[in-house]
Amino acid sequence: MNQPTFLTIILNFRTPDLTIKAAEAALRVLRVLGGEVLIVDNGSGDGSYDTLCDHVAARGWDKDGDLRMVQSPQNGGFGAGNNFGMAHGLASGAQPDFYYLLNSDAWPDPGAVGKLLELMHAQPKAGMAGSHIRGEDDGDHCTIFRFPTIAGEFEGAARLGVITRMLHDSVVPMEIPAQTTQVDWTAGASLLMRREMLDEIGGFDETFFLYYEETELCHRAARAGWQTYYVPSS
Repeated sequence: MNQPTFLTIILNFRTPDLTIKAAEAALRVLRVLGGEVLIVDNGSGDGSYDTLCDHVAARGWDKDGDLRMVQSPQNGGFGAGNNFGMAHGLASGAQPDFYYLLNSDAWPDPGAVGKLLELMHAQPKAGMAGSHIRGEDDGDHCTIFRFPTIAGEFEGAARLGVITRMLHDSVVPMEIPAQTTQVDWTAGASLLMRREMLDEIGGFDETFFLYYEETELCHRAARAGWQTYYVPSS
């Protein structure tokens, strides 16, 4: 099997210092798995793009083509910014097999992206795979959810123990599992996406500026027969 190609996209909006830290982590992944890193400045308008370019040049990250910088002319939100990055593809002009979305305030542990790739190889209908997220205090962050339903929204509004127990299978935030689990949708902080799936269903719906864009994309993928997984070992 040929080594899969993947493009890491880091979206920056007025967080150049965090973005540089995320890029450092992404480049460590790249040295093991290959691939390229693309930093998208999402119309920051505050000098972030120039700051990032200076940092990248000072570190020599742009010399071998492994890391590139692009600037979106406007801030269209999370989905639009990532669509803008995905449209650029690899430096060769080809499209990768996978896109890896990494928040500017997220830093993958060694092996984290490799675990997502392993899942993709094992599950050919997996369109997306997300990581376990923990805070700097080492606390777990819930990033896996059920699709919203009337029952789930009712439970979220009521927040009463007896109702939560009655509607357990409709509660939108899921309990964090210890094993790899198929889920309805997961957050885009550390998310691997199969290009074949995106070719079929399209990218993010840009009418969502922030929040619910991952929900809608995973829902559209599920309707087309693709699966989303949560990989706690990542």
